[in-house]
Amino acid sequence: MPTLGPEHLVFNTTNIVGAGVREIVTAAAAGGYDAISIWPQDLYTVREEGLGEADVRKLIEDAGLVVADVDCLLTWSELVKPEPGQAMVELVAEREFFEIAEALGARSINLTQGFGSELDYDRAAEDLARVCDRAAEHGLLVTYEFLPWTGVPNVAAALDLISRTGRNNATIMFDSWHWFRGGADLEMLRDIPGEKIGSTQWNDAPKDAWSSLPEEAMQGRLKPGEGDIPLIELVRVLNEIGSRAPTGVEVINAEHETMDPARVGRETAAAMRRLLAEAQEH
Repeated sequence: MPTLGPEHLVFNTTNIVGAGVREIVTAAAAGGYDAISIWPQDLYTVREEGLGEADVRKLIEDAGLVVADVDCLLTWSELVKPEPGQAMVELVAEREFFEIAEALGARSINLTQGFGSELDYDRAAEDLARVCDRAAEHGLLVTYEFLPWTGVPNVAAALDLISRTGRNNATIMFDSWHWFRGGADLEMLRDIPGEKIGSTQWNDAPKDAWSSLPEEAMQGRLKPGEGDIPLIELVRVLNEIGSRAPTGVEVINAEHETMDPARVGRETAAAMRRLLAEAQEH
């Protein structure tokens, strides 16, 4: 497991939706990132070229990068599986997540409730605990990403769920966009133990939401500093509660899909570094 903290920037693969691992590495290296997140689907193109996980790991490490997260496990519980025809992305088996995470030397796996708006926390916690146990066998953290339109809509709900597992490696993926659209409660965040923030994803958003939150989340996020999220306060609160999570940047924006990957890497990193510098002032 790589050692990553708030001083390390992580380039999330969804900054360029549909990109392959080569493009992600190019973008991250151009921006001076320390690490990347990766989806299993990112590996499919290079597999067609005959490259295995060991080749991909060398590609990543040769660029001076490590893998922070393998994102995003949607099949961790029968409670969160989609109805037939509901899934818009290819669902990847849990076994493959662990195989990829181990082969690439990842720090954590991220999971969420991808489908449905309600969740039985007790039953879900049992399933999540089993995932955490299997993750521990691979030396991995597990991060749970709350989504405002699901049964785990905010950071307090995520803490409730992971606490019911009783597992030390169960943590929260804190995403500034989800926090903002999920109520934007700073006091709620102050009540979260810092060590339970496992990873972060930073981005921005305008005050007014799109009519469809899932569509906005996957097409319309802004770079830090371009919207109305109180990001400086968020950075400071995470510091106050003692979070040591790495600094992920996840600006999912449809415009990035047609941009040069290196430009996406440079611009997202520059925006995040400006935010961190402003948060350190005063």
